[in-house]
Amino acid sequence: MNTHGHRHRSAHLGDKVLFNDENLLRLRKAIYDLCWLLNRGYARHSAIKLVGDHYQLPKRQRLAISRAACSDESRKMRAAKCLSIEAIKDRQLVIDGLNLIITIETIMAGGVVLRCRDSCIRDIASIHGTYRQVHETGNAIELLGQTLEFFEPENILWIFDRPVSNSGRLAVMVREIAEAQGWNWQTALMDNPDQFISRSDQIAITSDSAILDEVGQWINLGDHIVANFFPEAWIIDFSNTNYPA
Repeated sequence: MNTHGHRHRSAHLGDKVLFNDENLLRLRKAIYDLCWLLNRGYARHSAIKLVGDHYQLPKRQRLAISRAACSDESRKMRAAKCLSIEAIKDRQLVIDGLNLIITIETIMAGGVVLRCRDSCIRDIASIHGTYRQVHETGNAIELLGQTLEFFEPENILWIFDRPVSNSGRLAVMVREIAEAQGWNWQTALMDNPDQFISRSDQIAITSDSAILDEVGQWINLGDHIVANFFPEAWIIDFSNTNYPA
Protein backbone atom coordinates (compact mmCIF):
# COMPACT_ATOMS: atom_id res chain seq x y z
CA MET A 1 0.00 0.00 0.00
CA ASN A 2 1.31 3.45 -0.90
CA THR A 3 1.43 5.44 2.32
CA HIS A 4 2.74 8.51 0.55
CA GLY A 5 0.00 8.94 -2.03
CA HIS A 6 -0.17 12.68 -1.47
CA ARG A 7 3.35 13.12 -2.83
CA HIS A 8 4.22 13.54 -6.49
CA ARG A 9 7.56 14.00 -8.24
CA SER A 10 6.03 16.83 -10.23
CA ALA A 11 7.34 20.20 -11.36
CA HIS A 12 9.05 22.33 -8.74
CA LEU A 13 7.60 25.67 -7.83
CA GLY A 14 9.31 28.10 -10.18
CA ASP A 15 10.12 25.63 -12.98
CA LYS A 16 7.85 27.44 -15.44
CA VAL A 17 10.04 30.51 -15.00
CA LEU A 18 13.38 28.69 -14.74
CA PHE A 19 12.67 26.91 -18.02
CA ASN A 20 10.70 29.50 -19.95
CA ASP A 21 11.76 30.53 -23.47
CA GLU A 22 14.02 33.34 -22.31
CA ASN A 23 15.85 31.18 -19.79
CA LEU A 24 16.10 28.25 -22.23
CA LEU A 25 18.02 30.51 -24.60
CA ARG A 26 20.50 31.24 -21.81
CA LEU A 27 20.69 27.55 -20.89
CA ARG A 28 21.46 26.57 -24.48
CA LYS A 29 24.30 29.10 -24.52
CA ALA A 30 25.51 27.72 -21.19
CA ILE A 31 25.42 24.15 -22.48
CA TYR A 32 27.31 25.29 -25.60
CA ASP A 33 30.06 26.74 -23.41
CA LEU A 34 30.09 23.72 -21.10
CA CYS A 35 30.48 21.31 -24.03
CA TRP A 36 33.29 23.50 -25.39
CA LEU A 37 35.14 23.13 -22.10
CA LEU A 38 34.47 19.38 -21.83
CA ASN A 39 35.74 18.86 -25.37
CA ARG A 40 38.99 20.49 -24.30
CA GLY A 41 39.50 18.29 -21.28
CA TYR A 42 38.31 20.56 -18.50
CA ALA A 43 37.21 18.70 -15.37
CA ARG A 44 33.41 18.45 -15.32
CA HIS A 45 32.92 19.87 -11.83
CA SER A 46 35.16 22.88 -12.51
CA ALA A 47 33.59 23.50 -15.91
CA ILE A 48 30.05 23.44 -14.48
CA LYS A 49 31.02 25.95 -11.79
CA LEU A 50 32.74 28.21 -14.31
CA VAL A 51 29.78 28.24 -16.70
CA GLY A 52 27.20 28.42 -13.92
CA ASP A 53 28.93 31.40 -12.37
CA HIS A 54 29.32 33.14 -15.73
CA TYR A 55 25.60 32.88 -16.50
CA GLN A 56 24.62 33.33 -12.82
CA LEU A 57 22.54 30.16 -12.90
CA PRO A 58 20.67 29.01 -9.78
CA LYS A 59 21.23 25.48 -8.50
CA ARG A 60 18.42 23.82 -10.45
CA GLN A 61 19.54 25.29 -13.76
CA ARG A 62 23.13 24.23 -13.03
CA LEU A 63 21.87 20.72 -12.46
CA ALA A 64 20.06 20.84 -15.80
CA ILE A 65 23.10 21.92 -17.82
CA SER A 66 25.32 19.41 -16.03
CA ARG A 67 22.99 16.56 -16.98
CA ALA A 68 22.38 17.79 -20.52
CA ALA A 69 26.00 18.34 -21.58
CA CYS A 70 28.68 15.87 -22.59
CA SER A 71 31.80 15.88 -24.72
CA ASP A 72 31.79 14.82 -28.37
CA GLU A 73 33.84 11.76 -27.45
CA SER A 74 31.35 10.63 -24.80
CA ARG A 75 28.41 11.24 -27.11
CA LYS A 76 29.90 9.12 -29.92
CA MET A 77 31.00 6.35 -27.57
CA ARG A 78 27.60 6.13 -25.87
CA ALA A 79 25.79 6.07 -29.22
CA ALA A 80 28.03 3.26 -30.47
CA LYS A 81 27.16 1.07 -27.44
CA CYS A 82 23.41 1.79 -27.42
CA LEU A 83 21.24 -1.15 -28.50
CA SER A 84 17.66 -1.15 -29.76
CA ILE A 85 15.15 -2.37 -27.20
CA GLU A 86 14.44 -5.43 -29.37
CA ALA A 87 17.99 -6.60 -28.62
CA ILE A 88 17.06 -7.53 -25.04
CA LYS A 89 15.22 -10.70 -26.16
CA ASP A 90 16.70 -13.69 -24.29
CA ARG A 91 19.35 -11.44 -22.73
CA GLN A 92 20.16 -10.60 -19.12
CA LEU A 93 19.57 -7.02 -18.02
CA VAL A 94 20.94 -5.02 -15.11
CA ILE A 95 18.96 -1.94 -14.08
CA ASP A 96 20.07 1.12 -12.17
CA GLY A 97 16.91 1.06 -10.06
CA LEU A 98 16.66 4.50 -8.45
CA ASN A 99 17.93 6.22 -11.60
CA LEU A 100 15.24 4.65 -13.79
CA ILE A 101 12.27 4.72 -11.41
CA ILE A 102 12.71 8.36 -10.39
CA THR A 103 12.82 9.45 -14.03
CA ILE A 104 9.59 7.61 -14.86
CA GLU A 105 7.90 8.91 -11.70
CA THR A 106 8.81 12.44 -12.77
CA ILE A 107 7.44 11.95 -16.29
CA MET A 108 4.20 10.47 -14.97
CA ALA A 109 3.71 13.37 -12.54
CA GLY A 110 4.24 16.01 -15.22
CA GLY A 111 7.62 17.16 -13.96
CA VAL A 112 10.29 18.57 -16.24
CA VAL A 113 12.74 16.13 -17.82
CA LEU A 114 15.56 16.68 -20.30
CA ARG A 115 16.41 15.01 -23.59
CA CYS A 116 20.15 15.42 -23.27
CA ARG A 117 22.95 15.75 -25.79
CA ASP A 118 23.45 11.96 -25.79
CA SER A 119 19.65 11.49 -26.32
CA CYS A 120 19.14 10.14 -22.80
CA ILE A 121 16.07 11.23 -20.87
CA ARG A 122 17.15 12.60 -17.49
CA ASP A 123 15.22 14.14 -14.63
CA ILE A 124 16.53 16.96 -12.47
CA ALA A 125 15.23 15.51 -9.23
CA SER A 126 17.59 15.49 -6.26
CA ILE A 127 16.88 12.93 -3.54
CA HIS A 128 19.55 14.10 -1.05
CA GLY A 129 20.33 10.62 0.23
CA THR A 130 16.71 9.64 0.95
CA TYR A 131 14.26 8.07 -1.48
CA ARG A 132 10.59 8.85 -0.82
CA GLN A 133 7.89 6.80 -2.44
CA VAL A 134 5.37 8.88 -4.39
CA HIS A 135 1.90 8.35 -5.81
CA GLU A 136 3.34 7.21 -9.16
CA THR A 137 5.87 4.67 -7.83
CA GLY A 138 3.85 1.47 -8.23
CA ASN A 139 2.48 2.48 -11.61
CA ALA A 140 5.98 3.39 -12.79
CA ILE A 141 7.35 -0.04 -11.84
CA GLU A 142 4.44 -1.82 -13.51
CA LEU A 143 4.80 0.21 -16.71
CA LEU A 144 8.52 -0.50 -16.82
CA GLY A 145 7.86 -4.18 -16.24
CA GLN A 146 5.19 -4.48 -18.91
CA THR A 147 7.39 -2.65 -21.41
CA LEU A 148 10.47 -4.75 -20.75
CA GLU A 149 8.67 -8.09 -20.53
CA PHE A 150 7.03 -7.47 -23.91
CA PHE A 151 10.53 -7.83 -25.42
CA GLU A 152 11.18 -11.10 -23.51
CA PRO A 153 14.48 -10.71 -21.67
CA GLU A 154 15.87 -13.82 -19.97
CA ASN A 155 15.99 -12.12 -16.57
CA ILE A 156 16.42 -8.73 -14.94
CA LEU A 157 18.57 -7.72 -11.97
CA TRP A 158 17.56 -4.45 -10.31
CA ILE A 159 20.36 -2.77 -8.36
CA PHE A 160 19.61 -0.26 -5.60
CA ASP A 161 21.89 2.06 -3.64
CA ARG A 162 22.21 0.74 -0.10
CA PRO A 163 23.41 4.12 1.29
CA VAL A 164 20.18 5.82 0.12
CA SER A 165 17.52 5.66 2.83
CA ASN A 166 14.38 3.68 1.90
CA SER A 167 16.01 2.07 -1.14
CA GLY A 168 15.53 -1.29 0.58
CA ARG A 169 11.78 -0.68 0.76
CA LEU A 170 11.74 0.18 -2.93
CA ALA A 171 13.63 -3.03 -3.72
CA VAL A 172 10.98 -5.00 -1.80
CA MET A 173 8.22 -3.25 -3.75
CA VAL A 174 9.88 -4.09 -7.07
CA ARG A 175 10.29 -7.72 -6.03
CA GLU A 176 6.67 -8.03 -4.86
CA ILE A 177 5.30 -6.57 -8.10
CA ALA A 178 7.50 -8.94 -10.12
CA GLU A 179 6.33 -11.95 -8.11
CA ALA A 180 2.69 -10.97 -8.57
CA GLN A 181 3.21 -10.65 -12.33
CA GLY A 182 5.38 -13.74 -12.71
CA TRP A 183 8.38 -11.79 -13.98
CA ASN A 184 11.88 -13.26 -13.63
CA TRP A 185 13.38 -10.40 -11.63
CA GLN A 186 15.87 -10.17 -8.81
CA THR A 187 16.85 -7.20 -6.67
CA ALA A 188 20.07 -6.37 -4.86
CA LEU A 189 21.25 -3.61 -2.53
CA MET A 190 24.85 -2.51 -3.07
CA ASP A 191 27.13 0.07 -1.56
CA ASN A 192 28.54 0.99 -4.99
CA PRO A 193 25.99 0.07 -7.67
CA ASP A 194 27.64 2.27 -10.30
CA GLN A 195 30.82 0.21 -10.17
CA PHE A 196 28.92 -3.09 -10.35
CA ILE A 197 26.79 -2.01 -13.33
CA SER A 198 29.79 -0.50 -15.14
CA ARG A 199 31.69 -3.80 -14.92
CA SER A 200 28.75 -6.07 -15.69
CA ASP A 201 28.59 -7.97 -18.96
CA GLN A 202 24.79 -7.69 -18.91
CA ILE A 203 22.89 -5.06 -20.89
CA ALA A 204 22.58 -1.98 -18.69
CA ILE A 205 19.56 0.25 -18.30
CA THR A 206 20.56 3.60 -16.85
CA SER A 207 21.00 7.24 -17.81
CA ASP A 208 23.91 7.79 -15.42
CA SER A 209 26.68 9.42 -17.46
CA ALA A 210 29.55 7.85 -15.53
CA ILE A 211 28.09 4.37 -16.02
CA LEU A 212 27.32 4.91 -19.70
CA ASP A 213 30.95 5.80 -20.35
CA GLU A 214 32.05 2.43 -18.92
CA VAL A 215 29.40 -0.18 -19.85
CA GLY A 216 29.69 -2.44 -22.85
CA GLN A 217 26.03 -2.23 -23.93
CA TRP A 218 23.00 -0.25 -22.80
CA ILE A 219 19.38 0.51 -23.66
CA ASN A 220 17.91 4.01 -23.83
CA LEU A 221 14.70 2.89 -22.14
CA GLY A 222 13.62 6.36 -21.02
CA ASP A 223 13.47 7.57 -24.61
CA HIS A 224 11.40 4.52 -25.59
CA ILE A 225 8.98 5.11 -22.71
CA VAL A 226 8.48 8.77 -23.59
CA ALA A 227 7.98 8.08 -27.29
CA ASN A 228 5.45 5.29 -26.76
CA PHE A 229 3.55 6.32 -23.63
CA PHE A 230 4.09 10.01 -22.86
CA PRO A 231 4.27 12.02 -26.09
CA GLU A 232 2.91 15.06 -24.22
CA ALA A 233 5.52 14.89 -21.43
CA TRP A 234 7.31 18.08 -20.43
CA ILE A 235 10.55 17.38 -22.29
CA ILE A 236 13.18 20.06 -22.76
CA ASP A 237 15.15 18.94 -25.81
CA PHE A 238 18.85 19.71 -25.80
CA SER A 239 19.78 16.84 -28.11
CA ASN A 240 19.76 18.69 -31.43
CA THR A 241 21.47 21.91 -30.43
CA ASN A 242 24.68 22.54 -32.36
CA TYR A 243 27.64 22.42 -30.01
CA PRO A 244 31.28 23.28 -30.66
CA ALA A 245 33.78 20.67 -31.74
